[in-house]
Amino acid sequence: MRLVSLGFSVFVFVNVVGLSSATVVYKPLSMAFADLPAKFALGVNSSGSCGALVKSDPLNACSPLRNGHRSNETDIARFALIIRGECAFKDKVLNAQKAGFRAAIVYDDRDREDLIYMMINSENTTIHAVFVSKATGELLKENVRGEEGECCIFPFQNETAWTVLAISFISFVVILGILMIAIFAPRHWLYSRGRNQLPKSVDAKVVEALPCFTFSSARLGECHSEETCAICLENYKDAEILKVLPCQHEFHSSCVDSWLTKWGTCCPVCKHDIRTKSVNPEVKRRTWLYNS
Repeated sequence: MRLVSLGFSVFVFVNVVGLSSATVVYKPLSMAFADLPAKFALGVNSSGSCGALVKSDPLNACSPLRNGHRSNETDIARFALIIRGECAFKDKVLNAQKAGFRAAIVYDDRDREDLIYMMINSENTTIHAVFVSKATGELLKENVRGEEGECCIFPFQNETAWTVLAISFISFVVILGILMIAIFAPRHWLYSRGRNQLPKSVDAKVVEALPCFTFSSARLGECHSEETCAICLENYKDAEILKVLPCQHEFHSSCVDSWLTKWGTCCPVCKHDIRTKSVNPEVKRRTWLYNS
C-alpha cells in the first residue's frame, strides 16, 4: 500500500511539473514567469512564440475587444493580457482570437498558491492561451509597452524536468535511507547487546534450589498434572525424583537440570522464563507434602 501511495505521489508530481514548467518571458523586465498552458489550446513549438504585450480592452475580455486589429495591419504578433473573472475562459480566449491576437495571457484575480488549468474547446481555438498568477499579471500590466515590449511564451522542456525529477527523487531516497539507518541502527545495536548480556542458561545453584518430590502413580490424578516427562518423553515411574518449575510443570530432575544449565532458561512446555518469577508457594507446599 505504501508503494502504491508513493507511486501515485510521483505520478502527480511529474504531471504538475510538466504542466507548470512552461514560461512567460517579458524582455523589458528581463524576468521569466511560470504559467500553466490551457487544455486543448494551440501548443507552442520548441522555439517559443513572441509578440507585443497589450492590455485587452475591456480587461476581462468578456465582450468583443475594442483594441483589436487585423493580422495584415502589422507584422508584429500581439498578446492580450486578460484578467480572470466575470465570464468563462473560452469566451475570453475566443474574444482575443477574434480581435486578431496571437495569444491570450490570462492572470488570476485572486492570490493563490496553485495555477488554474483552463479548459478550452480545441475545435474553435487557434491561438496560444496560458494562465499566470495574480502577482505576475499585475506586474505585466504595470509594465505593458505594446510593440516596444516583447513577450515570449516558451514550452515545457521534458528532458530538463525529468532530470530535476530524477535528482530530487534520488536525493529524497538517500536522505530517507540515512534517516532510517540513524533511527533503527542504534535500537538494533542496543537490542542485540542486551540479548548478548543476558545469560543463556540458569546458574546451577538456582537449579538445585528448585523443589523436588517423589513420584507416585497412586496419586497421579490428585497431585500430578502429567505422567510423561516432556524432555525425555519417558513415563514417570514410582519413586522417581521429579522437579517442579515456577510455572508448576514437572520433569525428571536429571532432565530438567541438564535442560536449564545447558540449553536455556525457559520451561520446555510453556516457555516461561524461570528467572522472572520465584517458586510458587503452592509448589513449595506440595513439595513438602510429598517429602513428608
